[in-house]
Amino acid sequence: MNNRAAAIIIKSLVFIASLTPLLLLAWNGLNGELSANPISDITNETGLWTLRFVVITLAITPLRKVTGWHWLLKFRRMVGLFAFFYGSLHFSTYLWLDQFFDWHSILEDIPKRPFITVGFASFILMIPLAITSTQKMIRRLGGRKWDLLHRLIYLTAVGAVIHYLWLVKVVTYRQISYAVGVGVLLLFRLIWKYRSSLFKSRRVGEKPIPA
Repeated sequence: MNNRAAAIIIKSLVFIASLTPLLLLAWNGLNGELSANPISDITNETGLWTLRFVVITLAITPLRKVTGWHWLLKFRRMVGLFAFFYGSLHFSTYLWLDQFFDWHSILEDIPKRPFITVGFASFILMIPLAITSTQKMIRRLGGRKWDLLHRLIYLTAVGAVIHYLWLVKVVTYRQISYAVGVGVLLLFRLIWKYRSSLFKSRRVGEKPIPA
């Protein structure tokens, strides 16, 4: 088996694994295995998987830098798009099943409940990330502009964690674990950037050794 065939198989497995939460949710719904409040179940599950995929997307680059597994970058776009996919399902559940597209009620509800405001803002930030995820858009924007734009994922992650914390009445280890996870990933990013800048400044400051 050549590398191309192996890459296709691995990508297919990642794709299937990423769809599995939705398939399980649909299966449970069709077989009546959801709770007495199925809308809440769907909303919670799609929201949780949105946050999980955002965290996984954030974790790919640090994991690559620590381990040297550069092949992980091949999955970052797919995982990021699945984060947007589950985020879209989460938001659609709120619009359709919860509010029945009552736009007047929705517009009143968003500023009234802070966790919805933060969640809505986080979802909006994901839209330009999804739109510009193709190779064509990367070339059109240029590497630096694209990289700057896709740093919105950090704001999305922070907003998603805040949304999750404010959503629940009692904060448990589950919400705290996501907050700590995102905090660690952001701290890693800052430390790595500082180390890279320090190394670069030292290289610039080095004087050439006379021949």
